[in-house]
Amino acid sequence: MTNNESFTEEFNENSDVRLVINIAQQTLTLYKYDKRMTQYTVSTAKNGIGSQQDSGCTPLGKHIIAAKIGGNEPMNAVFVGRKPTGKVYSAELGKLYPERDWILSRILWLRGLEEGLNKGSNVHGGCDTYQRYIYIHGTPDSEPMGEPLSHGCIRMRNEDILELFEQVTEGTTVTIIAR
Repeated sequence: MTNNESFTEEFNENSDVRLVINIAQQTLTLYKYDKRMTQYTVSTAKNGIGSQQDSGCTPLGKHIIAAKIGGNEPMNAVFVGRKPTGKVYSAELGKLYPERDWILSRILWLRGLEEGLNKGSNVHGGCDTYQRYIYIHGTPDSEPMGEPLSHGCIRMRNEDILELFEQVTEGTTVTIIAR
């Protein structure tokens, strides 16, 4: 399904799989039928919690996975603008672009469900997770996990994002909490 506007909070709350991202703990937990199945160490935003456009922060609240991207790509596939470049990340490639925020292996593009918090806009301007291009994605294995260093997205180890990608669907609920 490409148009996830039809998903509602009620539908997702009754889904058998859901994700919870805890910013204080830097973890992503997968629940199935409300039973904790697995937990991954992640890296959220270096700039902290927030939802405003251009803030570089990770937004809180209820989201869904709006799109799954890269299912047929190899591990460490490099993405630019949500499209595979045909390149596979290596340390040598990383040295050529040391300031780049690499998006690798898979992308789970998030859409906020809460108007004024992570969807649409509020008195401060745009706060839309989807329009901000907030993803759960792979990152170079040399990047630390367990500490906030991203530009707003939720970074994962490449092996972890490959595993998670197979366990979720478009429409899966993702709740991002502060603690």
